[in-house]
Amino acid sequence: MSFFKNRTMLGVICIVLSLLICFALTPLFNQSAAQKTTIVRVVKDIKAGDAISKDMVKAVEVGGYNLPDNIVRQPDTVIGKYAKADLSPGDYILSTKLTDVPAAENAYLYNLSGGKQAISVSIKNFAEGLSGKLISGDVVSVIAPDYKKQGITVIPPELTYVEVIGVTASTGYDTDTGEQSKDEEEKQLPATVTLLVSPEQAKILAELESGGKLHLSLVYRGSKENAAKFTDLQDKLIKALYPATEEQEAEQKHESAPQQEGAADFENIAPESEGE
Repeated sequence: MSFFKNRTMLGVICIVLSLLICFALTPLFNQSAAQKTTIVRVVKDIKAGDAISKDMVKAVEVGGYNLPDNIVRQPDTVIGKYAKADLSPGDYILSTKLTDVPAAENAYLYNLSGGKQAISVSIKNFAEGLSGKLISGDVVSVIAPDYKKQGITVIPPELTYVEVIGVTASTGYDTDTGEQSKDEEEKQLPATVTLLVSPEQAKILAELESGGKLHLSLVYRGSKENAAKFTDLQDKLIKALYPATEEQEAEQKHESAPQQEGAADFENIAPESEGE
């Protein structure tokens, strides 16, 4: 008799549970699945390292059920950031696929403030670029054989101390940042060196590049503070060799007045730096 009572009780419990699922849990689930939320969706191909612009993304409404917690919901939080991975039209954007800074291989190009420029020069043979040993942050001198067809080899005063900001292989990958192509098992030799220069220095480098004759010699490698002593001294000489016009001086009045250093004395001056 107790067996039948237990079976009856079990049946009642099953009926109660089924009613609870049908009339309580299922409506809640359907309501949750039907609830809409706004997310950011990709509408154009975005490559890793690209800066995301307004026309690349769109805000859309989708069902809010089972979306990742780190999905991006507002376009304003995406625009201006950089993609860490390739994104295709229709993809949702996760915060883990975004970064505030550009890829390491070209980050230095985003730090230009307008006062100086980046220019690349070719390394046509192994010796010209210090046998592939140059890295970002090095201070180098540019040696010009047969300078201006005069039959003499000189270091132009304008190019005595120049900062290296990038070393790039023929594949387009920088050789000193670890961003080399995974398909390349061996380290690629540098094909170009990118230098941070003034407009006056850029013109001379362009002439040397056109003539196909220049060598780079390493002057200093070490802390940024000590490297700045060399480049600051070079900047003073540039100001002395190319005095600013009255109009340019008016634009730069918030800066300190250029110090007039003699070009002849400059050749025998080197900043004191602490050993690394």
